[in-house]
Amino acid sequence: KSGLDPGGAWHAWGMACLKAGNLTSAREKFNRCLKPPMDLNQLNHGSRLVQDVIQYLESTVKPVLITDDDYFATLRELEATLRTRSLSLEMMCEGRIQHNSYYQECLFYLHSYGTNLAIISFYMRHDCMREALLHLLNKESPSEVFIEGIFIPSYESGKLHMLENLLETIDPGLESWGVYLIAACKYLQRKNYYHILYELQQFMKDHVRAAMTCIRFFTHGAKSYTELGGKQTWLLKIKDHLKVYLQEVSRSSGRKKMAFTFRKKMSATDVSRHINTVDLQMEVTKFLHQCESSGASQMTDSSLPTLFGNNNMKMDVACKVILEGKNIEEGFGIAFRVLQDFQLEATEVYSKVAKQLVKQQKYSEIQQLLKCVNESGVAAKNDGDNIILNCLNEFKNIPAEDLDNLIQDMDSDENKIQAYMMCNKLRSAYLVSVRQEKARAVQLVQHVRQLAESSGDHVVKAICAQWL
Repeated sequence: KSGLDPGGAWHAWGMACLKAGNLTSAREKFNRCLKPPMDLNQLNHGSRLVQDVIQYLESTVKPVLITDDDYFATLRELEATLRTRSLSLEMMCEGRIQHNSYYQECLFYLHSYGTNLAIISFYMRHDCMREALLHLLNKESPSEVFIEGIFIPSYESGKLHMLENLLETIDPGLESWGVYLIAACKYLQRKNYYHILYELQQFMKDHVRAAMTCIRFFTHGAKSYTELGGKQTWLLKIKDHLKVYLQEVSRSSGRKKMAFTFRKKMSATDVSRHINTVDLQMEVTKFLHQCESSGASQMTDSSLPTLFGNNNMKMDVACKVILEGKNIEEGFGIAFRVLQDFQLEATEVYSKVAKQLVKQQKYSEIQQLLKCVNESGVAAKNDGDNIILNCLNEFKNIPAEDLDNLIQDMDSDENKIQAYMMCNKLRSAYLVSVRQEKARAVQLVQHVRQLAESSGDHVVKAICAQWL
């Protein structure tokens, strides 16, 4: 008469019936106020009213263990069990649940009015993981339901191995679980749970991704190559994963193509290249670890470069290896291989090294560097000269004697003249200029005279004028 919503009254009446143990009457009352959810895959446990019903039923339940005393079950319980048996479909838990009318009643309400997540969570609460997984598959629920309802509760309660065993039992090839497993990996990565991630990737036999996780274990948080020296077992694990992957690829290419739909794929060429990178990183790690242990290490970079980074980082590795040996020659061989393998800009690396040597005032070692570059067999004609010019461009305060030694080591007269001009050694620039072929000499001497005029060097200006 008053036009109020009767839902609350039906719900209260239904709860009263439940408490009185009249399950049939309760169903009838709840049918008038409970509605199935619009979207069964929403990430919640359904309406508050349904949750109240389930909560009450679960708290009231007195499990009846199946023994010879089974006839103690009340007639009403037996009747309700028979009535609801069909609701739990083929997914019946081993053990006590199926023999208890209150559990069956829970399943009735969950299947009628609950979300998939609510049903799955119910199974998980009562140690029916297999039923939870089968329900997930049958309903083709999205991966978020798997993460929330099954995966998080499994690893939080230490049952990850049990989950893995069940996944494999239900589908030995794991293909039907692919979407869910990849989602679980992404979730773990977002949470930075890399140890669980690595364990899961090994279970999935996803060797390429497992190798990538090992790279993170090797590089993450290390502040020195001494630390990396202690983490070299991860490098061996990376190689193992990649080798196993190669074997699987070669085995499957002979047969019908294997359906590795969710495992990361990579061409055999790329895998071999990565194995080569790991070998080289091992060599770099041993070398730099040795340098740091012997106290030869000079550089204190905040970030630690490895060959697993981008090209700039690989170039930093090459620089570090050349600079941290007892002398330039000691690390040059490894650095040269890094430059060759990754096709890096060699001159840029050598110039960086030379600038560091100038900062450390090791001028004789720059000459040793140029000797190594020339003897490497792949240096272009002017590489050595360009390295010196790059240095002079930044450093004007190199002691006179060392500066002369560096410039005299240059191959091309043109470059020597340019270097002398950069360092304002105009007299030396003049002396090399006049040795050139006549027409070019005139151009060069004119240029030196202009520089002398603008810098107020009257002596050199007069010499140039006289020669011209």
